[in-house]
Amino acid sequence: MSGPLAVSLDVSAVPAQPAGAGRYTLDLADALARRHGVTLTLVARHGDSGRWRRLLAGAGAAGRVVPRAPESRPLRLAWEQARLPGLLGQLDLDVHHGPHYTMPERARLPVVVTVHDVTFFDHPEWHERSKVLLFRRAIAVAARRASVVVCVSQTTADALARVVPVSVPVRVATHGVDLGRFSPEEPSPGADRMELGALGLDPDRPFVLAVGTLEPRKGLVGLVRAFDRIAGAHRDLVLVLAGQPGWGPDLLGPAVAAADHGDRVVRTGYVPDRAVPALLRQAAAVAYPSLEEGYGLPALEALACGAPLVTTSGTAMEELAGPAALLVPPGDEAALAAALEQLVGGPDPGRAERRDLGLARAAQRTWAASAAQHEAAYAAAVGQGVR
Repeated sequence: MSGPLAVSLDVSAVPAQPAGAGRYTLDLADALARRHGVTLTLVARHGDSGRWRRLLAGAGAAGRVVPRAPESRPLRLAWEQARLPGLLGQLDLDVHHGPHYTMPERARLPVVVTVHDVTFFDHPEWHERSKVLLFRRAIAVAARRASVVVCVSQTTADALARVVPVSVPVRVATHGVDLGRFSPEEPSPGADRMELGALGLDPDRPFVLAVGTLEPRKGLVGLVRAFDRIAGAHRDLVLVLAGQPGWGPDLLGPAVAAADHGDRVVRTGYVPDRAVPALLRQAAAVAYPSLEEGYGLPALEALACGAPLVTTSGTAMEELAGPAALLVPPGDEAALAAALEQLVGGPDPGRAERRDLGLARAAQRTWAASAAQHEAAYAAAVGQGVR
């Protein structure tokens, strides 16, 4: 086909303080708006059009925002099936993208669906029961009825094929990182210290950092215990857990209470976007010990900042970081403690090489590159047609 692809992107599930899939959708929308090969329509919630119009204006894009989706999640999911297909038919589009597992099943145009991970199948205990039932079905539907399924890593693509029959083309389109924000260099002298101070942290104390939603699959209870193993030998060292609570019981509270050095575990709550790069740059070590992820964006952001990183082997984080990080088996607290000790305990002969490898890997995984991968998926979906 000639001319730009007319693409609608469903942004109706992105919360005011996005993380995970919400962050992916927000950054992808911005990157797609900057591509000459795409004309973007953003399908948003009632009352949530302002930030999306600002995003399009900031990108210099001539796209449009259609704020029609209901506010509540149950109503929004019902609206996606009952009303969105008809709306899409009125908007003169080439392809629709559902970036969060689900799709309008009666749509009469090609549909792309993003599958972030398959933990609803192999670890249902990490999710609300209602979400398990909903997203298991949504993933299975996408795998047989979407024009193209996008997976955010090869790890996720391989896992998808294990849990459901897949009869549609699958394309890997990785997350990106904003190298303007996530960089080894602070924006101005002293800026990082100011951000740390604003979060109530002592800029002069070394710290181990974990960034992300605080929920069971992130392996943070094991991180607290691993930190406790080495904290006695490093009396100034602090563990900073930066992120808002997610779903599930608060297992961190009891773990911190039981730790000998629990008084040196700091929970910051939600961290403003501007503060995350400062935390990553100033950390003595960044730990991302998640048991399973579809991608692991905080690990990529750590590499882009040149931070010393330890994460888990056999996961999507190993796929993206490789030898740029220290890798430990998921759930192995002794191995995690040993890796942290290597990073904070003294000379680390491999640090400079890992840092250079991490910066090189991050340079290849920009949001512009991700948007190009998504645009190719949209073109492939148009070629596939409606299933």
